[in-house]
Amino acid sequence: MKLSILDQAPVADGQTAKEALEASLKLAQTGDAYGYTRFWVAEHHGWSSLASSSPEVFLGYVGTKTNRIRIGSGAVLLPYYKPYKVAENFNMLATLFGDRVDIGIGRAPGGSAEVSEALSDGFLRQVFKMPELVDELIGYVEDTNADVSAHPTPPAKPELWMLGTSRKSAVFAAEKGLAYCFGQFMSDEAGADILNIYREKYTSRHDNTPYTIMGISVVCAETTEAAEEIASSWLVWQLQQSHGLNGAVPSIEAAKAYDITPEDEQKIADMKKKMIIGNPSQVTSALKALQNDSGVDEFMIITITFSPEDKRKSYQYIAQALKE
Repeated sequence: MKLSILDQAPVADGQTAKEALEASLKLAQTGDAYGYTRFWVAEHHGWSSLASSSPEVFLGYVGTKTNRIRIGSGAVLLPYYKPYKVAENFNMLATLFGDRVDIGIGRAPGGSAEVSEALSDGFLRQVFKMPELVDELIGYVEDTNADVSAHPTPPAKPELWMLGTSRKSAVFAAEKGLAYCFGQFMSDEAGADILNIYREKYTSRHDNTPYTIMGISVVCAETTEAAEEIASSWLVWQLQQSHGLNGAVPSIEAAKAYDITPEDEQKIADMKKKMIIGNPSQVTSALKALQNDSGVDEFMIITITFSPEDKRKSYQYIAQALKE
C-alpha cells in the first residue's frame, strides 16, 4: 500500500508561523525516512492558522532537506496564476530535485472573497477558463507549445495531477488524461463511486494509465484512547472554523474545556465519520478495507494535531504497522 502526506502547515496555539513551517519540514523528513511516497503542501490564503500560502517557495526548502520523497503542491490554485509562470516554478524545482516533483492543480479559492480579490482580478472568470488554463499548463510542462518554452528545462518533467472533491473534477481529470487525487476528507461524496467514474471516463495521454490517490483524515496513536484524545484538538479546531473563528489549533486541554453544545456534538460526530482515528491496527485495517472498496492506488494522509511530535508519531505508527 502506497502512502503519502498532505500538510497545511497548521499553526498551533503558542506556535509561530516559522515554527509551524519547521514542523512541516520535520514531517517531510519523517515521511522520507519511513517510506512515504509524496509530501504535498496545500495552498491557503488569508488564514493566520495556516502557514502554507506559497507551496512552491516552501518546496524549495523541503527539497534540499529530503532525499527520496516526492514533493509537490496540493494544490496550486490555477485560476490565480498564469500557467506559464506555474510551469517555470515547477520546472525550476524539477531542475533542482530531479524526478521528485509533482504539480497538483485545483480551482478552489483557498480563502475569503476579499483575499481572492487581493490575489487576482476576476477569479471566477478564470475558474470558467479552467479547461484552457490546464491545456496551456500541460503544453508548457510537456514542452509542446510551438511558440514558448518554460525554462529551465528539467531532465525529468514534473508530474501533473488534478485534485478535486466531486464527480465534476473526476470527469475533468479523466478527460484531460491526468492522474487524479480525490479529497475524501473534504467531500461528502462516496470515494469509491467518484474513482470509478474517473476510471470509466479516462482518456489516455501518451499511453499512460489512470492513477488515483484518496486524501483522508487520520489520527493514529499507540492506543485508541490516546488517538481520540489527540484528535480532539483537530475536531474542536474544525468546530471553531465552522463558527467563523480563524484561531490556532487548540491544545488538548483547551479542546477538553471547550463549551460544546448539542449541535456541536452532532457536527463532531459527522466529522468523525470522515476520519480514521485509532491505534495502528485499527487504522491499517480501515485503510485496507477502504482500498479494497475503492480500488485506490494510493492514500494521501492529512493529520492535524496540537503537538508536532504527535503528528509525526501518527505517520510513523501507520508506516510501521503496514510493514508488520
